[in-house]
Amino acid sequence: MAGAAMLRAGTPAPDVAEYIAREVEDDPNEFSVGTAGMPNILGEVELDAAFMEGGTRRVGAVAAVKGYRHPISIARQVMERLPHVFLAGDGAMRFAEEIKAERANLLTDESLAMWRERINRAAPGVGSVETLPDLIGFTRKVISMHTDTLKKEETGHDTMNVMVRDEHGHIFVAVTTSGIAWKYPGRVGDSPVAGAGFYADDRYGAGACMGLGEWTIRHGTTLRAILAMAAGQSMAQAGAEVLQDMHKLASDSDAGVFFQEGNLPWVRLLLMDAQGNCGGFSTKAGLTYKVQRANEDKPKQFESVLVI
Repeated sequence: MAGAAMLRAGTPAPDVAEYIAREVEDDPNEFSVGTAGMPNILGEVELDAAFMEGGTRRVGAVAAVKGYRHPISIARQVMERLPHVFLAGDGAMRFAEEIKAERANLLTDESLAMWRERINRAAPGVGSVETLPDLIGFTRKVISMHTDTLKKEETGHDTMNVMVRDEHGHIFVAVTTSGIAWKYPGRVGDSPVAGAGFYADDRYGAGACMGLGEWTIRHGTTLRAILAMAAGQSMAQAGAEVLQDMHKLASDSDAGVFFQEGNLPWVRLLLMDAQGNCGGFSTKAGLTYKVQRANEDKPKQFESVLVI
């Protein structure tokens, strides 16, 4: 990965974090981030992103952004230029226009074909999705079909998380995603929500999530893990405890459309401690993550610890 070489060359860590995120946003083979991201139920690609500094705990976040190539850069500029933390929808896009963020057509032929396949399988012969009388129920049905497929796969694709720690011990987190496929218009997951989808504090460490954002929002997953580390728990103890607590609260009646038959919500939690050690914890087998130090030529891949 180019990020390590950039660090060796003296590039500031926040620039490295943003660069890595932008590279993934541009990858047409990543169907949950940026270009080629999975659209909402109406066939529109809506993007969420966030950027955080662990030293100052400054945050910039955007949600439900359409038609802009690099939402991670917009999120960082929210942090740099505004007195606010979070912009959404029309306001986020107005800000993007003001800072002259690059526009792009994010819906590729391949992601559009996948959307049409899901829609037609859920309602053969449906005309215009916009005219469906029960868009709420239809959204739930299509999402259920999608998540049922993901549960049968060993791996899946979701939020892009990057955590970079520099030689001074400062940590930066960048998160970017198109969110859950076929979502109701305007749905925002955990990715741009500080304390849920991401958090960074130089004193204790950082965390970032992928998976079912509705659950990480409800549990305050990343902040809870960082607070556990602040209280003296090891990274492994904190990661396991947070996801085990999520397991305890999961029930068939509460699961709804996302998971049935007692299955856990699908969540992966990445953690970094204040010394730069990294770990991954998940409620689904086979999920991996990569770690690369500045003096290493290639990243190393690890499998997340399965927490049940």
